Amino acid sequence: MLIDSHCHLDRLDLSDREGGLEGVIADAQARGISHLLTVAVDLESSKSLADLTAKYDHIYSSVGVHPLQDEELPLPTVEQITDLAKLPKVIAVGETGLDNFYSADSYDWQHESFTRHLLAAKQAEKPVIVHTRDAREETIKLLKQHQSDSAGVLHCFTETWEMAKAAMEFGFYISFSGIVTFKNASELREVVKKIPLDRILVETDSPWLAPVPYRGKQNEPKNVYEVAQCVAEIKGVDIEELAEITSNNFFNLFKIS
Repeated sequence: MLIDSHCHLDRLDLSDREGGLEGVIADAQARGISHLLTVAVDLESSKSLADLTAKYDHIYSSVGVHPLQDEELPLPTVEQITDLAKLPKVIAVGETGLDNFYSADSYDWQHESFTRHLLAAKQAEKPVIVHTRDAREETIKLLKQHQSDSAGVLHCFTETWEMAKAAMEFGFYISFSGIVTFKNASELREVVKKIPLDRILVETDSPWLAPVPYRGKQNEPKNVYEVAQCVAEIKGVDIEELAEITSNNFFNLFKIS
């Protein structure tokens, strides 16, 4: 039993996909993927994903606005986010965060949006899904400033051991995507070695970042198996043990019984 802790089902190109979304979900289940968390990137998807998850017992969603947005767009309010977080099967706030790699020009917008998401997550008593690229110090500073018992996850982690360690001190989990399988990701694999198993999640971030041997193709939740297989090898455990531990981590973080 594996869980894809972060995917974007509404961003998949299904135009040539046999079976459409049903085919994507069926293929994931056939590979032992028991649950999916499909993550919102804006207010519109926060609402539409709640409609999608209502059709499936094993799929959950989040609400939030991705940091890589047009800074001319109005900032989401804390009230908007907390209201959306009350929708059925919403288990997290995000993804939100800071990205100085792709969009340093909108940093002020991102900073304020991230702060509002952290406030909303605390009010809603839900974990926060954090996107972070080249913004280590400020990300940790804000997480420390707005600590919550619900904590959260640094998703698609590509940063340093020092950043992961600091986040874990606030109760955060660290999630790894297909990037960990890439040939040039040796430093990231060294980080994986250091992170305790009880703090690790696995994800696809599909439709992006397909793991080896599917790199360059559209990613799907079924490919979280390859991510888990790679992490299991790094940690020196079999994939069955890794699957059980990461699934328990998911249930513990997102308070799913």
